[in-house]
Amino acid sequence: MGTDASGRNDNISNRSSREWCDEALARLNAGRPESALDAARRAADLDPGAEWAYRLISLAHERLGRDADAAPAAERAVELARGSWPARLRLAAVLRRVPGRWQEAVEHATLAGKFAPEEPGPEVMRGDLALLRGEHTGAEQSYRTALAIDPGHPQARVNLGLSLLRWDRPRPHHDPAWPVDPRDTGRARRALEVWSRQARLLVAAATLAIAGAALLLDWGAQAVLGGFAVLVLLAPLTVRQARRVAVWSYVPAMLRGDPWLGAALVSTAVSVLAFAAWLLLGAMPSVPFAFDPVWAGLAGIVVLGWPALAAVRALAEAWRGHPLLALAETVHARTNQALAQAERTARRNAGVLLWIVLARTWSVLVPLVGGALAVEPRAAVAAVVVPYPMIRGYLRARHRDDRWLPVAMALVVLSATACAAGGLLGAWRIEPAAAWAWRAGLGAMAAAAVVFAARASRAWWRGGPGPWRASLIMCDLPVGAEPSFALDPEVRQTFSYARGIVLSFGDSLGPRVAGAVASVTSSGELRVITETEAWDAIEADPRVAVFAADPLQRRFWVEVRGIAMADSDVLRVTPKQVLVGEFPGRHQRRQ
Repeated sequence: MGTDASGRNDNISNRSSREWCDEALARLNAGRPESALDAARRAADLDPGAEWAYRLISLAHERLGRDADAAPAAERAVELARGSWPARLRLAAVLRRVPGRWQEAVEHATLAGKFAPEEPGPEVMRGDLALLRGEHTGAEQSYRTALAIDPGHPQARVNLGLSLLRWDRPRPHHDPAWPVDPRDTGRARRALEVWSRQARLLVAAATLAIAGAALLLDWGAQAVLGGFAVLVLLAPLTVRQARRVAVWSYVPAMLRGDPWLGAALVSTAVSVLAFAAWLLLGAMPSVPFAFDPVWAGLAGIVVLGWPALAAVRALAEAWRGHPLLALAETVHARTNQALAQAERTARRNAGVLLWIVLARTWSVLVPLVGGALAVEPRAAVAAVVVPYPMIRGYLRARHRDDRWLPVAMALVVLSATACAAGGLLGAWRIEPAAAWAWRAGLGAMAAAAVVFAARASRAWWRGGPGPWRASLIMCDLPVGAEPSFALDPEVRQTFSYARGIVLSFGDSLGPRVAGAVASVTSSGELRVITETEAWDAIEADPRVAVFAADPLQRRFWVEVRGIAMADSDVLRVTPKQVLVGEFPGRHQRRQ
């Protein structure tokens, strides 16, 4: 037993830096970020120039929810390999959650796309950055560019669906590009929301109590005095919540980003003013009968304003974006062998999208059937085609995770079919059958609403995803874990002993070559000294190739393709691909 343990310890201690990086990546994929962090740190200790190790350290900290610790490691990786697109992407993923560094995240994602235009990852990151700011058109363009490179990319598919739906980000009141901490704007939003809720509930309850006391108990004067006391009570309540808003300068922009919060505040102000006007009318000794509708209207604004706003919001959210197109993209992500995390996100979003489509279908049926009953019952025949898009989407999604969904959809289909039959039977003068068909259709329509309410209540009670837009989530797969390219000893020897180095780059006139002097750093980067005319061209297009021949092995040659970045008086070339071969003949080249 002791010998075996000693052998295992020797095996562990003899691991190289790259082997520890491989181990860290395996532990991350196995869902063990704490253990992966330990392995990545060992890799960095063995080779302080291993940028891959620092990327894995950053990724492990991110998995553990330590964004403050993830940023320095990602920045160190970029310092070690400035031309590494995975390092730039890793840093962009971290900085998008750091207040005041959003623009830096965009710049690093843009550089990653410039370094590796053949990779979909940078475009997906740019799409995510746009989507989190509510820039749906820009996000859609980035996701489609990524899918043109890799049609099966699951994150691009799922998040493209969100952009097509005009998805509301989790904190619509906060712009991620603001330098202010999102917790500060969150506290401000919470204070405004609490004031709105408390004020509306208080004046609505007071209105009902005053009306009841005046009509049932004949305590009109006393009730009106109580109403003025409620108005006085609103003053300290308002001051208390206003003191909790520490970022008043951002409030106008918050309301523009979250218009429903602004609508709630305006509705509250209107309710309070209507309540005050209602009290003044009630305090007048003699109010003409002509003012009775005005009095009743003011009371209605106070009591029904909040429910009316909620109904308008629900209807507006159901009709925002293109849920069927979004559903098609989400389903496509599920059918392309997506990763487990992407698969779970796609299944969840598909279920929510089907509920949104159902809500749209129901909202079309209600006015159609109501108008037919009021004007021309035969027009209800058109209701039979209304559920077709919903049925087609459900059959395409093959969603079996929500047992409530097929019940609600069946009730909507039954409602449309029965109402269409009622209109048709009425046109044929078969009155008893038409009446029963209408009853069945209207009953099924009401039952579908009850099922939706029950499903929403169950989700609210259990804290799970509900049948509403707020339950949609982004697909956010980890980025920046790709292995770095390592130069083997044979390639290092070639650049160490080569008498002539050739740098190939592109400019406006086409590909060009220039003489150069190169050395290899311990981290695997090439340090190239070349003529100044190459610098401007490389700034526009940093993709270069460096050629060398080994004088010790006269037939051996090396080509390193990578990204060149200016650093003081040298160019740092981060390898992306290495080709080696023997003269003569390109058929002998091996990759």
